[in-house]
Amino acid sequence: MTSPEGAYELLFSYGTLQLEQVQLESFGRLLHGEDDAMPGYRKTMVEITDPEVLRKSGERFHPIVAPSGNPADEVAGKVFRITSAELAAADQYEVADYKRVAVRLNSGNEAWVYIRA
Repeated sequence: MTSPEGAYELLFSYGTLQLEQVQLESFGRLLHGEDDAMPGYRKTMVEITDPEVLRKSGERFHPIVAPSGNPADEVAGKVFRITSAELAAADQYEVADYKRVAVRLNSGNEAWVYIRA
């Protein structure tokens, strides 16, 4: 997912990482994202109990995705170009219900995404 120059990572978000408050608190800036989608996944919700994540997002229930086994299923979201340090900050934001994996998006780009652990 690193560019040829190693300057950035691609991160796909279908949930709270798209929120301005979460971006400002996690990355210190607002991210510019491009619309994309992740095929073969289905979205549900998970209850968040981590006080810091609740404070940042303001939301008790967050979306979470898992493979559906159906290539016709897809989850829409945004893909962001971020630094390695920002990717580490995203790792810190996500709770243990999530794990980071690489996925191929509808655009053909490969990006990191947080799915059900």
